Amino acid sequence: MPITGIQEGKYNLREYLAFTGATMLEDRKSVFVGTGLPIIATMLAQKTNAPNLLAIFEAGGIGPILPELPISVGESRTYYKGIAASSMHDVMSLSQAGYVDYGFLGAAQMDVYGNINTTVIGDHDLPQVRLPGSGGANDVGSFSQRLIIIISNQSKRTFVEKVDFLTTPGYLDGPGSRESAGLPRGSGPYRVITQLGIYGFDNETKKLELISLHPGISLEEVKENSGFEVIIPDEIHISSEPAERHLMILRKEIDPVGIVLNK
Repeated sequence: MPITGIQEGKYNLREYLAFTGATMLEDRKSVFVGTGLPIIATMLAQKTNAPNLLAIFEAGGIGPILPELPISVGESRTYYKGIAASSMHDVMSLSQAGYVDYGFLGAAQMDVYGNINTTVIGDHDLPQVRLPGSGGANDVGSFSQRLIIIISNQSKRTFVEKVDFLTTPGYLDGPGSRESAGLPRGSGPYRVITQLGIYGFDNETKKLELISLHPGISLEEVKENSGFEVIIPDEIHISSEPAERHLMILRKEIDPVGIVLNK
């Protein structure tokens, strides 16, 4: 069964994922923003639940108030009314120094420990599909305090036992792996958002754990669309749905042309 609101024609999947991503972000925190849905979710958070959220972009924009959706993380709108028009070196240094609260990325593949692939599907030297690559995603996943990941199409092809290429580290091989690799203690994947639910990571095993199902989604759908075993807690919540004001902001202010939301 599809998400209830989508089934009823209230909103589409991308609008729902953007809203869900926005709810993950806290006011008076900083977020290093990836391309696409992470930008839209960040903009929506700034206009609703997190008006003092500090957005940071890979090309050097720090603290902009985006007038509408930029087409990339290096476009001029990512500097609009910002507190700094800096450089890639400077924003990566901020992240490495521990000043970035959230990283926010999309992914093509992810494993049970939150390791991400955005490089290739198949063998690296002769891939079936060549993806955009890392950009700054490795740095964002390595040094942000908490990493949020959006995968719009959860399936056994995207939730995989082993990623075809490790672009961005999650918890690597499990507890202690990040620290052993020299990454900051206490950092790592925090939330994963898909068309089926919201996930976190178990504190002890560092494996993916279901937090909530989206309205109209069953637990069986989660199991059928995972290439590994997801931890299922005793209590499973139902994800929130967007109000009309969220949808109006998304449609009228953030992406009026439908560059991302109407794909």
